[in-house]
Amino acid sequence: MKADLLELGAADAARAIASGQLDRFELLDVYAAWVSKSAATTGAFLAIDFDFARDQMKAMHPGPLAGVPMAMKDLLHIRGLPTTCASKILAGYRPAFDATATQRLAQAGTVFYGKLNLDEFAMGSSNENSAYAPVHNPWDLARTPGGSSGGSAAAVSARQTPGTLGSDTGGSIRQPAAFCGITGIKPTYGRVSRYGLVAFASSLDQIGPMARSAEDCALMLETIAGIDARDATTADEPVPAYTQAKVDFRGLRVGLPKEYFGEGLDESVRRAVTDVETWLRQSGATVKPISLPHTSYTIATYYLITSAEASSNLGRYDGLRFGARAIADDLESTYNKTRGQGFGPEVKRRIMLGTFALSSGYYEAYYVKAQRVRTLIRRDFEQAFAEVDTILTPTTPTTAFKLGEKISDPLQMYLNDIFTGAANLAGVPAISFPCGFDQNGLPIGAQLIAAPFAEATLLAVTKKWQQDTSHHLKTPPMCQAETAK
Repeated sequence: MKADLLELGAADAARAIASGQLDRFELLDVYAAWVSKSAATTGAFLAIDFDFARDQMKAMHPGPLAGVPMAMKDLLHIRGLPTTCASKILAGYRPAFDATATQRLAQAGTVFYGKLNLDEFAMGSSNENSAYAPVHNPWDLARTPGGSSGGSAAAVSARQTPGTLGSDTGGSIRQPAAFCGITGIKPTYGRVSRYGLVAFASSLDQIGPMARSAEDCALMLETIAGIDARDATTADEPVPAYTQAKVDFRGLRVGLPKEYFGEGLDESVRRAVTDVETWLRQSGATVKPISLPHTSYTIATYYLITSAEASSNLGRYDGLRFGARAIADDLESTYNKTRGQGFGPEVKRRIMLGTFALSSGYYEAYYVKAQRVRTLIRRDFEQAFAEVDTILTPTTPTTAFKLGEKISDPLQMYLNDIFTGAANLAGVPAISFPCGFDQNGLPIGAQLIAAPFAEATLLAVTKKWQQDTSHHLKTPPMCQAETAK
């Protein structure tokens, strides 16, 4: 098997296929062989169908991603493949339509061969909340890949797909990207259509690319971004040529928020992010301290708002309108039995919290107050971007923790989103990229945040970093023997 083909990113593979140097069916066969051999090791897949992909390949659209095979997070609709959201309540569901994002990838020539594991309905930070199986981090199989897009990050890291799309509500692209040593970008809210994405929290959810390089993320974002008549929240903003984005470091102003570098930050993470700061200065950028004073309210605000929206969005899964139905004697028993059997513990926890926050007598005290704090957090960023072009932070306080380590302590699990959730609350774009490794050989991620619709700046800076460093090229232990063949 030509295992070296697994090291090709999406852009490189597309170029090789377009030039005739690589046969697209050969590339698909390489992935089929490796996925069949390694899928059980990572637990990253919920569905695999390479015959479906071969049929697509025969009728493939010409385009910038022509012939590139990918698997997608199982929260995005692809007609012909199941969408379960890693939940028993959607077991066996096959959508009758494509999500806008996956449709645009297909129109660019991408073919799909599988759906990737996640925390149930995207609710989680470790991928242990999947109704089917946890996902294992390719760098250390005893550790979490992060969540909720843990299957997506693990599959990209393990060379089981050259790229994918994740969804990010409070860090669900960036946190697993950091834990698994890949690149992931959450675009500005409204930059990418959410049509065909199963909703968790509609005012925060955003689809974004996950790949091993900024170049691949740029190509994918350029493909999927733009206004969509089927999603009224998409912005009527022109889509830049992200793949051609450049930045003049001599005029780049970078902010370091003091709130992101305090107590609880692992020293190995601090040192790695400091390396990025040093590189920015050496490249000509101006780096200055800034403050985002309402950062400490991020977790409480995020979980109140998302739980309230989840309570509303998941109300449709009642055994009558959507999802599986449990057999019971009366209507109320049908509701209770269906949801009791169909939803996992974390989903139930958030629905109950959200229902409480929206209930009479508590709505003003909790939900409305959280929305007011959200406005303050957004204003923090508006004021910061009057002074700087981008903000540098760690993506996570620590590297990947062990599976089972935090699953019984929801608050500790929620704190994994401390550095990522604010960007969602403010609706601004943010990217995570590999910037080093800790003493255990686990990847570390740095995060850049920018003003609305400034994704080009994030991608250009990250691309230059990756031209100057090799962190993103490192191979997880489970892949080293295979890719050495």
